[in-house]
Amino acid sequence: MSRHSVPQLNDKSLLKHDAFVNGEFVEAKSGKTFEVTDPASGKVIGTMPEFDSGDVQNAIAAASEALTSFRKTTGRERSRMLRKWYQLMTDNAEDIAKLITWENGKPLADAKGEVAYAASFYEWFSEEAPRTYGETIPASIAGNRVFTIKEPVGVCGLITPWNFPAAMITRKIGPAIAAGCTLVAKSPGETPFTSLALAELANRAGIPKGVVNFVTAMENTVEVGETLTTSSTIRKVSFTGSTGVGKLLMKQSADTLKKLSFELGGNAPFIVFDDADLESAVNGAIASKFRSSGQTCVCANRIYVQDGIYDEFAKKFTEKVEHFKVGAGYDEGVTHGPLIHDRAVSKVEAHVRDAEKRGGKVTIGGQKMPDLGDNFFQPTVITGMTNEMQIATEETFGPVAGLFKFKNEKDVIELANATEVGLAGYFFSKDLQRVYRVAEALEVGMVGVNTGLISDPAAPFGGVKFSGFGREGSKYGIDEYQITKTITLGGMGQSLQGS
Repeated sequence: MSRHSVPQLNDKSLLKHDAFVNGEFVEAKSGKTFEVTDPASGKVIGTMPEFDSGDVQNAIAAASEALTSFRKTTGRERSRMLRKWYQLMTDNAEDIAKLITWENGKPLADAKGEVAYAASFYEWFSEEAPRTYGETIPASIAGNRVFTIKEPVGVCGLITPWNFPAAMITRKIGPAIAAGCTLVAKSPGETPFTSLALAELANRAGIPKGVVNFVTAMENTVEVGETLTTSSTIRKVSFTGSTGVGKLLMKQSADTLKKLSFELGGNAPFIVFDDADLESAVNGAIASKFRSSGQTCVCANRIYVQDGIYDEFAKKFTEKVEHFKVGAGYDEGVTHGPLIHDRAVSKVEAHVRDAEKRGGKVTIGGQKMPDLGDNFFQPTVITGMTNEMQIATEETFGPVAGLFKFKNEKDVIELANATEVGLAGYFFSKDLQRVYRVAEALEVGMVGVNTGLISDPAAPFGGVKFSGFGREGSKYGIDEYQITKTITLGGMGQSLQGS
């Protein structure tokens, strides 16, 4: 299929052009819309409502009204809703994948993988919903009995990015619904069609009206975000995005003392020690660095290779990149698609030119691909990287792999930790003692050992330092959407009654 072709959906009713509030697809009160473009062709896919603060307030009001009854549903009831939503996503996986590729640009095979990953969060939290246990606590005061129960935190505001249009939102909605919360989700302006397809499936799954609301905006994104963070009705905000925006949202949330969980920027180190299985390390680095053309928060951004194997690693790594096929996501055999927009391309090019100026050597790639379109950039490998280069301190968020040389374990850990952020880190080694030493020494929230892929609904996802706080997925994910209420019963120590 040509990159200029419109994907043919099996179920055309999944392509929505309106936001979703109180169980209905609605326009903005102002009538304003914004255009969404295909990053491969630059052509307009369609329009979406440009919501303003008033529109968002209506969605918040719908969620607040729905909370009154939804919070009283049983965990088993919510489990069945999520399970049905999961099944509908699985049944419509091909269409959802087509939408992801259309508005995000990633190859169709990657998009299909994302749909399966996204749906798995509904499956996982459908299993967690009936198991939100409290505890019985031995009291310190005679005659008292103490126990705790878990309750939903309330109405939630969810803000997600464009790089995983389905998975970023289901990873937040799943635990919110499981906990008994209602929500207003801000769809990414670049990729709103995927989330609105999920809204249609929510209706079919029997999610009560007002429980799930999707608002859309591009020009008014800041206004929408501020409405969510300053609303006294919203009791919880979950955000995935840049550290800078996360700091702003945190400040805005301070006056209403919301519960927050933020998954923010990364600058992941990927370390290859001399004792590593070289072939596995190369494959792991390829998977970690070039997944979604480098546009993920856990992508390897700094690849450190020990000096004894540096040259051989660089050679094998470059050879792997030579086999990539860049193109539009629907085209046969394409392994890597476009970047999301021209600003992303400009940043990638700036990092490459900076590295070259400071002595780095491009072994493959390094150029735009105007013959394919404005948003395409060659997968790039750069050797001879130094700590003065921009890639050493800034997240590239694109298909550029910079290879740094290091001498010993102590030095590379200092380099790996010399950053404000700490989301993910990776290393390859066969030495069991080193595995423990390095894993414990890395200042990150997640460590991949002898693997370049760490995402799993069963594993807690989140960072430390300026990469944020809170965890998504896993048994801990639902905690972010609950409060623990303590109940103390007095006068319970009487003797048994009788004659």
